[in-house]
Amino acid sequence: MSDEPTQRDYRPTVFLPKTDFPMKAGLPQKEPGIQAKWEEIGLYEKLREARSRREKFILHDGPPYANGDMHIGHALNHVLKDTVVRTQSLLGKDAPYVPGWDCHGLPIEWKVEELYRKKKKNKKDVPAKEFRAECREYAQKWVDVQREQLKRLGINGRWDKPYLTMRPKAEGAIVAELHKFAETGQLYRGAKPVMWSPVEETALADAEVEYQDLTDSPQIDVAFEIVESAIPELVGAHAVIWTTTPWTIPVNQALAYGPDVEYHALDTGDKTLLYAVEREFDFHFRLSANDNPISGKVVWKGKGSDLAGTIVRHPMHHLGGFYAKPRPMLAGDFVTTDSGTGIVHMSPDHGEDDFDLCKANGIDPVFAVMGDGRYRDDWLWLGANDLDAEGKERRRSVINKPFNAPEGPICSDLREAGALLSASADYQHSYPHSWRSKAKVVYRCTPQWFIAIDEHLGHLPAISPAEQRWEGEGGDSTIDEEVTAGSPTLREIALGEIASTRFVPEKGRNRLRSMVEGRPDWLISRQRAWGVPIALFVHRESGELLVDPDVNRRIQTAIANDTVDAWEESRAAEYLGPDRNPDDYEMIGDILDVWFDSGSTHAFVLESDEWPELQSPADLYLEGSDQHRGWFQSSLLESCGTRGRAPYKAVLTHGFTMDPKGMKMSKSLGNTVDPLKVMEQYGADIIRLWALSVDYTEDHRIGDEILKGVGDTYRKLRNTFRYLLGALSDFDYESEGVETAQMPELERYMLHRLAKLDANLRTAIDDFDFNEYVRALAEFTNEDLSAFFFDIRKDRLYCDAPDGLERRAYRTMLDILFQALIRYTAPVLVYTAEEVWSTRFPDRASIHLEELRELPAEWIDGALAGRFDAMRELREDVMEAIEPLRREKTIRSGLEADVSVPSSAIPDGFSDADLAELFIAATVVRGQGSTVEVTRTSDNKCGRCWRLVPDVAEDGALCSRCDEVVTEMDAAA
Repeated sequence: MSDEPTQRDYRPTVFLPKTDFPMKAGLPQKEPGIQAKWEEIGLYEKLREARSRREKFILHDGPPYANGDMHIGHALNHVLKDTVVRTQSLLGKDAPYVPGWDCHGLPIEWKVEELYRKKKKNKKDVPAKEFRAECREYAQKWVDVQREQLKRLGINGRWDKPYLTMRPKAEGAIVAELHKFAETGQLYRGAKPVMWSPVEETALADAEVEYQDLTDSPQIDVAFEIVESAIPELVGAHAVIWTTTPWTIPVNQALAYGPDVEYHALDTGDKTLLYAVEREFDFHFRLSANDNPISGKVVWKGKGSDLAGTIVRHPMHHLGGFYAKPRPMLAGDFVTTDSGTGIVHMSPDHGEDDFDLCKANGIDPVFAVMGDGRYRDDWLWLGANDLDAEGKERRRSVINKPFNAPEGPICSDLREAGALLSASADYQHSYPHSWRSKAKVVYRCTPQWFIAIDEHLGHLPAISPAEQRWEGEGGDSTIDEEVTAGSPTLREIALGEIASTRFVPEKGRNRLRSMVEGRPDWLISRQRAWGVPIALFVHRESGELLVDPDVNRRIQTAIANDTVDAWEESRAAEYLGPDRNPDDYEMIGDILDVWFDSGSTHAFVLESDEWPELQSPADLYLEGSDQHRGWFQSSLLESCGTRGRAPYKAVLTHGFTMDPKGMKMSKSLGNTVDPLKVMEQYGADIIRLWALSVDYTEDHRIGDEILKGVGDTYRKLRNTFRYLLGALSDFDYESEGVETAQMPELERYMLHRLAKLDANLRTAIDDFDFNEYVRALAEFTNEDLSAFFFDIRKDRLYCDAPDGLERRAYRTMLDILFQALIRYTAPVLVYTAEEVWSTRFPDRASIHLEELRELPAEWIDGALAGRFDAMRELREDVMEAIEPLRREKTIRSGLEADVSVPSSAIPDGFSDADLAELFIAATVVRGQGSTVEVTRTSDNKCGRCWRLVPDVAEDGALCSRCDEVVTEMDAAA
């Protein structure tokens, strides 16, 4: 046996952090249990109790469609909403959240019809009530699915009672809002060309239309023979039009010219052709490409205004009837020479400019195209009786590609009539499509219901629009005709409210304003089955809309009790009352645009006693940027038309989520990211951290590598809490706490840094700048804590005596940091924050019931911060100088380094010993040079704290500090 004494193992004397909090998160396994705990304790209700009678903050949820699993856009949207609500609650406000769903309309109806088609079932064979019941059942199924998915995402809300637009009370309230427009004269029925989907057989709102770039659209040049003109040279000539919609030629009723455009007539020997001079090159090129080159002599030249009174005839005039009627040439200010021939053919059924110009000249629509896109059965050209040589019907939907092709029936007939000058299928342009069916849409003139945008609203004050109160709400709904002329229009009120609303980002204001400035009257009718009916009566003989508040109230009550199924012919007498004959009235069969449904949610959610925790107007509406033309706008118009004000004080918009390459996500491209799978793999907190780390105000990206980066950020935050939990094990402020005034300067500097962070985060909350919120929080934990404060003070924590002032001050500071950081993190990492909180305080209520603490103003110390900021810059220089020696293995760490720093670079108030501790070096001396110098120290290493200091006699012996601590521990053992 060796006679050498065995060196003592000092590890049991070191105060290392102790915690059961694991480094590995295991979020997918833990999060469901935490969610179950929240439901068990009734977290949402407890939060309402805790914040009762506080200042309110109301975020009104824009309802998603109940028709499928949650996608990544849903996830981002709801995380943002949840974070807004949680951060406002963190500020001490009462911030309830009532989620909602849009349950009516084409998205759900379309899905039910898809199920029918799979079963070879025809919707037209199903009774309307039965069909609506299936739509209701389908919507409820997906409400339940999405509700569980959103709860899994950590969204805290009134999940036991969300609002649904298909609830009977909601349906009745939506009808009541419609009736307000009717009773104040804002509603009318008119025939106008509207966006129409032949596939879905319904009118579409702008928000339901998307544009696709096409490269193979048809374009044709057609000659219309001039039969009358004040210009003799033009009689017998042909006015040439150009169009990309051949299917509109069978419904042509006029031609339009630009009054200031220069035209000439070219005698080609075969025909004399009239077209704009400026369009000659492109026109000749199209004809040459169709093997129809032309040349000749100009026989007339003049302004478009000279063409007044000119009459042409339709190329198919030989069919008689509609086609035999003369077609006038009309002056149109909208006619340009940007494309075509400078002459535009007019079909009032299928274009807004066409409709307006023809209406001004006494030409009415003929409603030739049916809802399915085919011409009427009785239409002379390409109607039901227009058969080919084999006796088969030539008629097709007007969006049918072969139907419009150069060899299709329209072009073939025009060619045979000698009127087709050119035809090709190579035109490139952007064309509207239904965003659901992805099929082309058309402009189609049909009788529809509209809300007038530019009518003066006599029920609202001429100046300072205020909330309108209706009968039963403390006021009267009648219009004072004397003030009507000076009253504002709906457009004017809406624009005024946009000016006074806060927008985040600010560019949203201009976008919404430009849309409202240029929009037409609001088309609110749809020709479908699943929706809230336009529950109104029209007198069959006079065509007048019945406006009777008593009738309206009976309708509203019935629907609120019995759902939209209450609007049926068998109950007409019940609604009209004893003084009216049901046979004299038409019950409107259309349903409301779903944007009217969702635009009315402020009325039946925020103003309803069903959710007493809410109030109107909302503090915030938050949705994607596409909702400037959707929910933001419909809600604004609905509220301004009925209440004279916006339903919101602020509007926040977010961009769209792209793939890692910045491409739009598409199932066909296979680049979608499923949030449900991300939660299964990484956990909901990772999705939340991603959503709050991106600049959500712009389009942003997600992918595996991006999520891995988010995972790194998460691990650093988690490890910060793990360190805090371990370092604060058995901490008791009563016996160990140190008043801040007695703390060493480093701790007081960290109080300053924490106060600055607190102010920064509060500003980020006010600005809804969660990207900055997360960035500042992560930077503080990484740079100020892990890389600086924790690094410097770990020696005090591990090796100082438990009752030493510096160690107690450090642990007190760690407790202050913990109490602040856990609150800052709670709105972001909702599950992890709960796990951390319950690890330290297993008997306390949820972290999500806590509020931010007001930090003392005296923690801000600019002079102290200035000194430490300068010291930190010098510390970076020292670390940089140590690094080469560490790489060369001259030293293993800064603890083995003797450092000389320029005396002039050292801030006032720091001793050499202070600097050695702050730089984590063996010694620091003040040099006269201009650079930091580092050498290996010759001092010995303490066997307990591993510092190399002069008072250690030999490697493994104890420094004076450790010797004193160990002696006390041995004596107490």
